[in-house]
Formats: sequence, structure tokens, C-alpha cells
Amino acid sequence: MSRSRSRNVTADAPVRPEDERLKAWPTIMYGIQHVLTMYGGIIAPPLVVGQAAGLSTAEIGVLIACCLFIGGLATILQTLGVPFFGSQLPLVQGVSFSGVATMMAILDGGGGLPRVFGAVIASSVIGLIIAPFFAMIVKFFPPVVTGVVITAIGMSLLPVAAGWAMGASPDAPDYGSAANIGLAALSLGLIIVLSKFGTPALSRLSILLSLVLSTIIASLIGMADFSDVFTGPIFAIPTPFAFGMPTFDVAAIISMLIVILVTFTETTADILAVGEIVRTKVDSKRIAAGLRADMLSSAVSPIFNSFTQSAFAQNVGLVAITKVSSRFVVAAGGVVLVVLGVLPVLGRVVAAVPTPVLGGVGIALFGTVAASGINTLSKVDYRNNLNLIIIAISLSFGMLPLVQPDIYANFPSWFQVIFQSGISSATVMAVLLNVVFNHIGRRSTSEGSVVASTPARYVSEDVLELLEEGDHVVGGRLLNTQGIEVQTVRARADDDERS
Repeated sequence: MSRSRSRNVTADAPVRPEDERLKAWPTIMYGIQHVLTMYGGIIAPPLVVGQAAGLSTAEIGVLIACCLFIGGLATILQTLGVPFFGSQLPLVQGVSFSGVATMMAILDGGGGLPRVFGAVIASSVIGLIIAPFFAMIVKFFPPVVTGVVITAIGMSLLPVAAGWAMGASPDAPDYGSAANIGLAALSLGLIIVLSKFGTPALSRLSILLSLVLSTIIASLIGMADFSDVFTGPIFAIPTPFAFGMPTFDVAAIISMLIVILVTFTETTADILAVGEIVRTKVDSKRIAAGLRADMLSSAVSPIFNSFTQSAFAQNVGLVAITKVSSRFVVAAGGVVLVVLGVLPVLGRVVAAVPTPVLGGVGIALFGTVAASGINTLSKVDYRNNLNLIIIAISLSFGMLPLVQPDIYANFPSWFQVIFQSGISSATVMAVLLNVVFNHIGRRSTSEGSVVASTPARYVSEDVLELLEEGDHVVGGRLLNTQGIEVQTVRARADDDERS
């Protein structure tokens, strides 16, 4: 009897959207689409840090392959999960760009990459310990905060898309050329056409198809170069401590710990964002499991010559635009990343995708993230509170480092690490204002600010008394229950005065 009841409960239990399983071929294709979407972002940090460390081209190639390898393993851990580790959400993991400035500062202080790797290991272990305590603040992330955070993620990524659309490097002679912008417009246009006129399957693969078709067209007109694809080894397994054993410096560890806190904020925002998009429950335990997966991956990554790991916000946009919420799709993308990490030749193929093509795709992806945030903000209650002020100030504060990148140039480095990120600064401000206005001495008010005191709509009680059962409004006309229009007249001020 009890076994039968147990089976029925299991059978009737609702399946979470992220647990949907697709057939093998779509799973692989959607996984590859995720990889192509974030590939430019995941190779950028090791490229910049490698150049700052004075590495050769071949050594930078090793650093990139290691980052792909660890990113794939971290993605598999985050999506599939094991007890206490992994949010089991469709989140792609990779090297966090938020730590690049700090790592370059550590390099400037001497000690080379071993000092950077030591700081990453130590700070990640500390982060692993404090992750559950950080996750307990989820109650301070209501829709008014999560909406701001999701919107800020999309808006903060748009400059990245613009840079991609203009070209690979500001020093390149064709940077910002009409040809580059045109190629970005082509990839964006293909997404629009496939989304509008394609079958549901084609629409969901619009990002991948746009990348492939745009790259083919670019190669035909001489804007894609595949000549270096077979330059270098075809197969290579990442060698542990290839750049030397890590060294540990207290100052470097403290500075990287600040980066870990920023990573916590951004990953929490991404977990909440993808949870909202997938429409699944996200609680403090799930956030803690996701943060622990981040920290475990980050602590292990320097062994294989990589850096701090975090969720990639651009892939949150891909989930929103494709409506494919399966975590197993993203896990397949993690497997692809691992393969790219041990097959550098495949990585070089993907690297040949022109940057302007990624720019056009990024406009659609990052704009979708911002739109998802706006959708969340549309559900916020603005009556008798100061939520509008929270949104206005938080978004404006988050956009300051985007519109004026030098605004914090004269502030301490730890301050710049936190607030130079539009995502982090908007999140910090939204959380603080939400606490101030909605938790400390909570009060309901519609007169607390000029912005919040917008007049509410009202209907006169005299009008309501004239309505009959079944009356309804269609297209601005008042109809009765038979669908016949009810005549309306405008009251005259002089009649009111005589009465």
C-alpha cells in the first residue's frame, strides 16, 4: 500500500521547468549555441591577463584552453549538481571578468601568475566558507530589487555588444568601420527574420544559425580568417601548475576577496534572474548551493591554470530569448567547453567567428535580459510606497560607470572593484534602498517624494450606480450584456453649478 502511494506521489509530482529533457540532437545544438554565445567573454580574461603577465602567444593559448576546460567542468557542476554544490539551473560558468583589474594590479606588484593563482585559491576557500551566510540575504531581494538587478545586467552588457560590433580591438584599423557594423547588423537581422518567419525549432536556434550563416558570409567577403585553425596542437590536456606553484600574499588575498564578494553579488543576481525567467523556485538554500559551486570551482581552477569562476549573464539572455530552460542543455554546453579545452583546434575554429557577428547577436541577447528585468518591474506594487524611488536611483547609480567610465578613477582600488561594475553598484544600491524604505521603520506613504506621489485613477460613485450587471468596456466603448453600445454623455460644468 505504502509503496503504491509513494509511486503515485512521485508520478504526480510537478516537474521543474529546468528538469525538462530534450532529445539528444537538440540538446547538443542548444548546448553549442550557449558556448558560441559566451565564447568571446570566456577567452577575454585569460587573454588580457596573459598579455599583462608578459606571456607568449603559445602560453596565452594554453591559458585560454585551461579556462575553457575548467569553465566546462564548473558548468557541469552548477547545472547537474551534487549534494550542497550546484544550483541545478541553466547557468553557464566561466572566468569572471570582474577580477581582471584586480589580477592585473597583483601582477603589477610582482610575483607573476603564481601570486595571482595563490590569491584566487585562498580567497575562494574563504568564499566557500561564507557562501551560506551570504545566501541568507535572499529575503532582501524582492521583485523591486531583482527587477533592477536583471535590468542592470542587460544594460551593463550592451557596451560589450557595441564593442564587439565595432571590431576585435580598438587599435585595429577597421575598428568601428561600416563593414564591421554592417556585419553586426546582418547577424542581428538574421535573428529577427528567423524568429519571425522560422518554424518553432528554427526560431529557438536563431542565435546559432545566425552565428553560422553570418560567419559563412563573412568568410566569403574576406572578413573571417580560418588560416590559423591548424596552427598548434590538435589535442592537449591541461597541465597542473603549468606556470609554477602558487604563492600566497596577504594583500593579494584581501584584494581578491573583494572580487569574491562582487562575484557573489553577480552570481546571486544571475541565479535570481534565470529563476525568474525559467519560472522556478529559488530560495536561500539553492543560492547557497550555487555560490558553493562557484567557490569550489574557483578554488580548484588555479591548479589547472585558470581563475575565479562565475555565472555568465549573457547566457541568461539566451535562456530568455530561446525559452529553452533545460539545465541539461547547458550541461551539454559544459561538455563542449571541456572538449574545446582538450582540443585546441576546435577552440581555434570557434575563435575564428568574427567579433562583429558576436556583436549583433549580443544586442539581441543582452536586450532580452534588460526586457526581462522590465517585465519583473512591471509586477512591482507602486502604491503607497517608495519603490519607484528605489528603481530610479538604483538604475541611475548602476549606469554611472557605463556612461562615465572614469567616475571612480580617484577612489581606492577596492571601491573601484565593487562600484565600477554597473551590475554590482545597481545591486548594492537597490538592496540598501529597499532595506531603508521597506524594512527599517517601514511605513506606507504616497507623499514621501515627488516621484512617488503620482495621482491614482478613480471613478465617481455616481457613475458606478448607473452601471448594470454585464456592462463592459471594449475598445473604449461601453457595451451592455447583449453587446449593444451604451450611450455616454459628457457632463457640463454649468449644469453641475445649477444643480
